[in-house]
Amino acid sequence: MNEGVNPILTRNVALPIPLIRETWQDKLKALSRYLGPAFIVSVAYIDPGNFATNISGGSNFNYTLLWVILWSNLMAIFLQTLSAKLGIATGTDLATHCGRVFSRPVNIFLWIITLLAAMATYMAEFLGATLGFYLLFGIPLLSSGLLTIGVTFLIVYLQRFGQHVVERVITVLIAVIGLSYFTEIFYAKPAWGEVVYHTLIPSLSSNSVLIAVGMLGATVMPHVIYLHSDLVKSRRTANDLVANKKHFRLERLDIIIAMNIAFLVNAAMVIVSASVFYTNGLPVDTIEEAHRSLSPLLGSLSSGAFGLALLASGLSSSAVGAMAGECMMNGFIGLDIPPNVRRIITVIPALALLALGVNPMTILILSQVVLSFALPSAIIPLLLITKRKDIMGEMVNRRITNWIGVGVVSLIITLNGVLLFLTFKS
Repeated sequence: MNEGVNPILTRNVALPIPLIRETWQDKLKALSRYLGPAFIVSVAYIDPGNFATNISGGSNFNYTLLWVILWSNLMAIFLQTLSAKLGIATGTDLATHCGRVFSRPVNIFLWIITLLAAMATYMAEFLGATLGFYLLFGIPLLSSGLLTIGVTFLIVYLQRFGQHVVERVITVLIAVIGLSYFTEIFYAKPAWGEVVYHTLIPSLSSNSVLIAVGMLGATVMPHVIYLHSDLVKSRRTANDLVANKKHFRLERLDIIIAMNIAFLVNAAMVIVSASVFYTNGLPVDTIEEAHRSLSPLLGSLSSGAFGLALLASGLSSSAVGAMAGECMMNGFIGLDIPPNVRRIITVIPALALLALGVNPMTILILSQVVLSFALPSAIIPLLLITKRKDIMGEMVNRRITNWIGVGVVSLIITLNGVLLFLTFKS
């Protein structure tokens, strides 16, 4: 050994690699790549059905049903998180899993329920956009309906240029809805103490059950539970557990941001209706009445903002409903109906009711109640599939998650049972 040479330096020793810490800019950039699917899904939570139930709830029952919006939003976050986890863990959407896991009779039943839910969904969304064109531009309802069909098809057609394009268009429409309603809150000057109290403290009367269930049906939507598991697949890069877990963490942030924006918009609808209509003793039974009443009470800017929000909501949610239909219909029984034919089938009931002159507000509320009854047919399969380790692998549900899911289903079924009882009793 040569003198003066440190023997430690002569050994083949691996030197430690310094850890490179991610900056907040790096984390924000990583998150921005995953933002999008939950924003598409959140459109279903601020669709025209929400306008109908929230306006009716606020104008008839003041702020007392705000807690329904809060709890519905918490359930929505839970269910959309499960749906996203299924798509990320398996690379397959919920409807396709149902086709593989359940028997053909069960899948035919689920397909029928889904078709009815799709009709109710599209009815609400289509009517909302139709009313938006009518209120803003004075276009007759039937002509507005045909215009809505054309614009909806155009938005869905943008999928050909990639999901990101549709996400950007829908995010812009969500921004329009949000800005419109927060403009109205500025003019409405609500009683904020009552708003906070009724958001946190539940209260329900026999008269408000129908609207409460409608609010639940309008907020937690069965078709987007199926859709979310499909949308996340475009960001899924590999069958790698570490990569999938990171994807899931970032998608949860996407869900929390998007769903809470939807919560704020829904709460704003109830708050404005309570502050303007209930306070002035004006229970609102039609969307046109809501639009017309806003002008003398809060000014033309407010009524214009309402019409713009309704139009943006109807167009964006119609497009999302069409996207959801495409992923649902094929999965259960492998029946490949051309998308345009499927959209025409689902829009026929809405066009027929418009032609018959039925009150659109009544159609909107009843469509949301139908969706509330359809919810278990989406939630139960989601829970049964995500609890199976042979399907989910390491991302299988924990026991507490399964119990929360059972609680959510039980609550929805109980509310629906109370609604049926009160309906037949009266």
